Amino acid sequence: MAKPRIIFAGTPEFAASCLSKLLDNKFDVVAVYTQPDRKAGRGKKLQPSAVKQVALAHGIPVEQPLNFKSDESLGQLKSYQCDLMIVVAYGLLLPETVLSTPKLGCINVHASLLPRWRGAAPIQRAIEAGDEKTGVAIMQMDVGLDTGPVWETREFTINEQETGASLHDRLAELGANSLVETLPTIFEQKGQPQPQPEEGVVYAHKLQKAEAEIDWKLPAAVIERKIRAFNSWPVAYFTVQQNNVRVWDVELVDSSPTQFQPGEVVESSKEGIIIACGENALKLKELQAPGSRRMPVQDLLNSRAHWFEKGAILE
Repeated sequence: MAKPRIIFAGTPEFAASCLSKLLDNKFDVVAVYTQPDRKAGRGKKLQPSAVKQVALAHGIPVEQPLNFKSDESLGQLKSYQCDLMIVVAYGLLLPETVLSTPKLGCINVHASLLPRWRGAAPIQRAIEAGDEKTGVAIMQMDVGLDTGPVWETREFTINEQETGASLHDRLAELGANSLVETLPTIFEQKGQPQPQPEEGVVYAHKLQKAEAEIDWKLPAAVIERKIRAFNSWPVAYFTVQQNNVRVWDVELVDSSPTQFQPGEVVESSKEGIIIACGENALKLKELQAPGSRRMPVQDLLNSRAHWFEKGAILE
C-alpha cells in the first residue's frame, strides 16, 4: 500500500517541530506551504521561515503563495494530489476550496484545549489568564476559526514559573508527538472527530506590542502573569526617566505597601527592586535597559541606580 501523501502548511518554530517529527517518522511530505520570506534582523534581510528551512534541508518543494485566491495557486495545490494537508500555525485562513482539496481534508495542530483559546495566541493567553492546565488539540478543519471537530487532545499542568517561551517549547514537543500518534487513526479512518463543546469558547486574540506596557495599578499577581506570558515576545516594559526598560523576570512579594502609590519604588538593592502595585508588590529580578542586554538587577544598578531610588515612580 502506498504511503499517504501529505502537504504540510506552517511557518514558525512551533510548526517546524511538527514537520521535523513527521520527517523523522518517515511520513511522505510531498510539499510544504509557508509564509513568504520576511525581513528580519538588524540588516532587514529577507529570512526564510523556520518551516521553509526544514523543508529545504530535506529537499521538499516549497510553495509560498500570498493567498489562495488565484486559479494558479489552487491548481498548484491540486497538482500534488495529496491525501491530507496538515496545518500548524500557517498564518492564513484557508478557504473552503483549499479545505476540500485533499482527499481527507485538512487537520490542524492547535496549542490549546479547544474550545478554550481559539485564535492566534493561545500559549500566551493561557499564562496571562492564570490557567492551571493547557495542551494541544488535533482538529479537523472547517471554515470557522478553530471551530472544527477534534480527533485528539493531550494536556498537562502549567508550571508556576512558566513563560511564554518555555510553554511554547513544551507544547511544540507535545503537539509533534500527538500528531504522529494520531495520524494512523485518521488515515485508517478509525472513528470520527468529536464536535467541540458549545460552552467554554474563549478567543486568544493576537498579541500586540501596545499590550506590553505595564500598568502598575493592576494587582501584582496579574502583572506577574503578564510578564511571564510576554516572555519572549513582545516582552513587558515600563518607563523610567523617559527610558523604556524591558522586564524579563520578577517575583511576587506578599505584602501591601499601602503608603506607596502604584509604580513607586519601595526598596532598591542588589537583591531586587520592589515596586508597589495596585495590590501587593513585585520584585524586579532581571531587566533590560535600552541598548543593553538583559541582565540581573544587581548589574543594572551598577550603572543606573539613580533610576530606582526609593520613592522613584515607574510609569
